[in-house]
Amino acid sequence: MTMTRRQALVVTLGISAAAMARMPAYASTEEAEAVVSAFTGGAEPQAGRIVLTVPDVADNGNAVPVSFEVESAMEGDDLVESVIIVADGNPRPEVATFHFTGLSAAAAATTRIRLAQSQTLTAVAKMADGSFIVDRRDISVTVGGCTG
Repeated sequence: MTMTRRQALVVTLGISAAAMARMPAYASTEEAEAVVSAFTGGAEPQAGRIVLTVPDVADNGNAVPVSFEVESAMEGDDLVESVIIVADGNPRPEVATFHFTGLSAAAAATTRIRLAQSQTLTAVAKMADGSFIVDRRDISVTVGGCTG
């Protein structure tokens, strides 16, 4: 079977359009806030007692170091039950969830995450007394890591 140039062009354009349709869309700030709201049950998280640490600039979004630490006695009402990290510029805003128990020595973690573009990272901790605490950091990403 032979193909004309016009037919080859149509096939090429069709394949390109299909590939572009599969490219991830980035979450909006509103979508990221919806993830936080779902986690908190609509409660407004308060600033303080949690420190989110990220570099100001990430040269490569494929492996960005992220850590957090929550000031907590890790017992009774001062127990940190879980922490989520949300990235408002990624295809999927909920990046990570960490769970803690009374046997955890501290509510802290370090990991590496993929970031698609420059954005704001949010860490929200759920406390045993039902309160929520939050910290946000802006990060500038030179080369995104979520565009596969």
